[in-house]
Amino acid sequence: MPEGDTVFITAARLSQALSGRTVTTFDLRVPQLALADRRGEQVSEVVSVGKHLLMRFSGGTSLHSHLRMDGAWRVGNAGAKARARSFEIRALVGNDRFLATGSNVHDLALVPTAEEQTVVGHLGPDLLSPNFDLEEAIRRALLEPSRPVGEVLLDQRVVAGIGNVYKCELLFLHRLNPWQAIETVPDVPAVLNDAVRLLRANCGSFHRNTTGWPQPGQQYYVYGRAGRGCRRCRTAIRQAEQGPDAMERVLYFCPQCQGVQPQGG
Repeated sequence: MPEGDTVFITAARLSQALSGRTVTTFDLRVPQLALADRRGEQVSEVVSVGKHLLMRFSGGTSLHSHLRMDGAWRVGNAGAKARARSFEIRALVGNDRFLATGSNVHDLALVPTAEEQTVVGHLGPDLLSPNFDLEEAIRRALLEPSRPVGEVLLDQRVVAGIGNVYKCELLFLHRLNPWQAIETVPDVPAVLNDAVRLLRANCGSFHRNTTGWPQPGQQYYVYGRAGRGCRRCRTAIRQAEQGPDAMERVLYFCPQCQGVQPQGG
């Protein structure tokens, strides 16, 4: 599942393959961008901002994309078959050595690099930024004091980069009821600092791990473990949904460790 760490790694791999090289292939397969062409320019860099990707070109424009739940950018050798089924391909950017294929990528847009804020300006502080602003993140988290902490953590306007996996794991690590108001969380800075710690610890590999145990099936405390015993107390992990109408996301939690009553809230 693409979260901030996955997008960070993707940006690094794209940048390694494309940056500093002249674009020889440029094909955006969405109607509004079908005639766009950046061949002859160079890719300056590819960066992540939360869950968003920005591919910057020497001519002063940036290609914005978002992976959402099903998108991916893959890098292969130039001349090789694109690493995706043809009907899934939304973007092709390549040079004389490498071809980057964007399959099922979303929200494609070409914007002036100087105006990238039009596509990412709504985001909260990026957890993976070396200049992560903890104080601003705390301020945003507490803007709606009665809002459930589980919803706050997923809100990219609060902090950028947390997805459903990290949300579930952070709530468990801090023994927080997902439905408790954010104003009742004893140590919001500690939760956010742990979010930074976990995401940064997973920026070297797509094999995400929050427990420190690399063995298959041992990577998470609660995420994806419904019905299995809690690693702390052996109570069965439960599964529920949380979020505003039409935006519910699956949630995993330990009712004992996290103080969730049987009715689920």
